Amino acid sequence: MNILQKKQAIFARRKARIRAKITGTAERPRLTIFKSHKYIYAQIIDDTKGHTLLSTDTKNAKGKTPVDRAKEVGIEVAKKAKAANITKVVFDRNGYLYAGKIKTVADAAREGGLEF
Repeated sequence: MNILQKKQAIFARRKARIRAKITGTAERPRLTIFKSHKYIYAQIIDDTKGHTLLSTDTKNAKGKTPVDRAKEVGIEVAKKAKAANITKVVFDRNGYLYAGKIKTVADAAREGGLEF
């Protein structure tokens, strides 16, 4: 097993461990984050129905740095959630460490009015 495979295995274990504890319901849907090398995506998902209720990403963000764009995603997802009458969510960091862009999205969503 080379280093890349080992890192991927560690990430997959961490992601599975988190998802075993977190599920989204109709009352408290799951706010999940996905990070690619270029963009950040946020979705609010109702796991009981298996439906994505709303989503947003950084594809049209105006921020100069990746952290600025992550903050925009957090604010935007909170705005959309309020429009859909969602105030409480369960935060799913999706295996990523709670630092940097992930923490920025979470803090911005809290500032926008989401509770988690």
